[in-house]
Amino acid sequence: MLKIGILGTGDVGNRIGSKLISLNHEVKMGSRTADNSRAVEWVKANGAKASQGTFSDAARFGDLIFNCTSGIASIDALNMAGTNNLSGKVLVDIANPLDFSKKGFSPTLSVCNTDSLAEQIQRTFPQSKVVKALNTMGNPVMVDPELIPGDHDVFICGNDVQAKTDVVEILKSFGWKNPIDLGDISAARGLEMVLPLWLRLYGIFQDRNFNFKIAR
Repeated sequence: MLKIGILGTGDVGNRIGSKLISLNHEVKMGSRTADNSRAVEWVKANGAKASQGTFSDAARFGDLIFNCTSGIASIDALNMAGTNNLSGKVLVDIANPLDFSKKGFSPTLSVCNTDSLAEQIQRTFPQSKVVKALNTMGNPVMVDPELIPGDHDVFICGNDVQAKTDVVEILKSFGWKNPIDLGDISAARGLEMVLPLWLRLYGIFQDRNFNFKIAR
């Protein structure tokens, strides 16, 4: 079993962290402050294998780290986590660079086409092993693919082969049968650009429990 750090106390971090604990991993949830109220409630709900602290505490604790922060704040959060605490570790980036600042408009991507948030993270923390995963679906489906009938797909990408192998093992423990490896971290551009489509579909369906399937 692993020690895993979760950066972020929102619905995604809560859902991922709780699933990992149900699989017998030890999980520390990190935020800007050690006494974040959402993290405190999450710990109470998840028992002895759950703990909380700052971003730095969670990154230091984890053998593997999940970035579940808001995409436009991810670099700042990871800087608070600390380069040394992230060095040499697998960093699973679930975040999307959605910009909600323009009132009256659908959120846009703060970076796209020629770059991605995952690539920015990899450049900023070159000693970390960034793997993009789980960003193309709603958080209930991330940890329970059986919510949707039939086969459907989860994608990963990253520069380090062993890091991707490690992440695939976690995804399989969540219930994903055959994660699709899209190659190096630049493939995160396409994965992050799926979000405008996902958001439009969510607006139509009014339900997060849908996903994409690659038919061949």
